[in-house]
Amino acid sequence: MPRLVLLRHGQSQWNLENRFTGWEDVPLTDLGREEATAAGSRMLAENIAIDRCYTSNLQRAQDTLGLALAAMGKSDLPVSRHEDLNERHYGDLQGLDKGETAEKYGDEQVHIWRRSFDIPPPNGESLKDTAARTLPWFRETVLGSIRAGENVLVAAHGNSLRAIVMDLESLSPEEILEVNIDTGVPLVYQMSGEAEIQSKKILD
Repeated sequence: MPRLVLLRHGQSQWNLENRFTGWEDVPLTDLGREEATAAGSRMLAENIAIDRCYTSNLQRAQDTLGLALAAMGKSDLPVSRHEDLNERHYGDLQGLDKGETAEKYGDEQVHIWRRSFDIPPPNGESLKDTAARTLPWFRETVLGSIRAGENVLVAAHGNSLRAIVMDLESLSPEEILEVNIDTGVPLVYQMSGEAEIQSKKILD
């Protein structure tokens, strides 16, 4: 049975600085690079076979994938990059310090922008918007690879991956708001040939 592995990028510079990142193309920190390498080492220790990889157009996800594959000795695997896997776009909040933004707009408003399912920040995307962008591509391309019997690794971002998890696990909008995906921690799904989940394991 094929496997699907979801991997959020390691810590980025703006994760460290507590800034809204979104589509800004910021690099990994040293810790983020260590997290990416450790993710690959965990997959290697678990004998996770990978045939094909997908990632976003942003360097923090691409670099995480490259470091993980290097740790697995699999740097020659085919990799496809897709904007549909990009992080949620935070609009006018991108680049702003999260604490300062809360002081400006109020804790409650910023919490709504960050954690609601369908209320976007100014000129940005909600999680619902992100899912509408990510899921059609995911279902056709990634699940197509799964149905073809390939083991797939997807290196992406917290919110694009939350949209995928919501779809895979049939979670409600309320349930997905309680789901957090840690940086650099592989989430491994054993799938059927019809792309249905058979089991799930978190390699933390």
